[in-house]
Amino acid sequence: MTHGQKARWAVRTAVLLSAALWMLIGVAAAIASPAAAPVNVDPPTITGTAQVGEVLTARNGTWDNAPTSYRYRWLRCNQLGNSCVLLAADGQTYRIGQADVGRTLRLRVTAVNADGATNARSEQTEVVGSNAAPLTNTARPTITGEARVGQELTASEGTWTGNPTSFSFQWQRCDIDAIACLAVTGATGRTYGVRIADLGFRLRVQVEARKDGRSGTATSAPTAVVAPTTPVTNARPTLRILKVTFLGARIYVRFRICDDQPRNLGILVRETRPGVRPALRRFATRVAPRPCGAYTRSWLPAPRFRGPGRYTITLRAQDSSGRTSLPAVRTFRR
Repeated sequence: MTHGQKARWAVRTAVLLSAALWMLIGVAAAIASPAAAPVNVDPPTITGTAQVGEVLTARNGTWDNAPTSYRYRWLRCNQLGNSCVLLAADGQTYRIGQADVGRTLRLRVTAVNADGATNARSEQTEVVGSNAAPLTNTARPTITGEARVGQELTASEGTWTGNPTSFSFQWQRCDIDAIACLAVTGATGRTYGVRIADLGFRLRVQVEARKDGRSGTATSAPTAVVAPTTPVTNARPTLRILKVTFLGARIYVRFRICDDQPRNLGILVRETRPGVRPALRRFATRVAPRPCGAYTRSWLPAPRFRGPGRYTITLRAQDSSGRTSLPAVRTFRR
């Protein structure tokens, strides 16, 4: 090989070695720095008060793989943070409006780098409250009309602060001594037709005021005891069981007594079960029937009456002269 050939060979070898070296450097760099989009480590958070007029601020959270920018979207959700809807708001801050009252808000952050974009979502805020004046009742609802079977009662909503825009009504039956009141199914109008089922009860109305997602409730005083269409005349009291409910081991009995004498009466209870000795109880009315009265009494049966099997209660009303009503009986298989 001549001297010139040797020189050319040396140059060619150097070029090839240099190219190979640069290729190895590129491969090593690719292995050392693989392409990777951002990865969320700690989720975004929201700071601020969840109330109309307040401003919420987005916090990005913690990310791996060096995001170079962030994008924001706000979401309106139900009270549990579900069923979320994307809002048009896409800034790092969000001013709460009336449409958000009663809902919660979430934040979606998108982290971006040269290798891609990744979304992460915050927890929901507290339920958004209103900044408007509360709806407060300053004068109770009232009822006009005669509390007598066949008559009609009319409710007035009372007086409220906060300028409510709508009202709803729920009529209730209360015991004559006003211990227990229960809603009358379907009785949600401003007027109410007094019916035979109301005999012996007092009636009252619960009013709910509403405006812009806010609400307040108030209840009227109870009416006089609902009277029958014709006077009650009887030789002895009458008693009818209206409802029996068990709550755990305790029994609640609602019943109606009618008597032509406006005096308090005794309530005699007999509990029986096959194979065990009976038990006797005695209660008394605290408000006399006028001429009828609805009452609720409860007691805890003795252990021998509990558990599976047949259980019978018998109620009688007894007036001051000792006359008793016919028995009212309910039997249960438990």
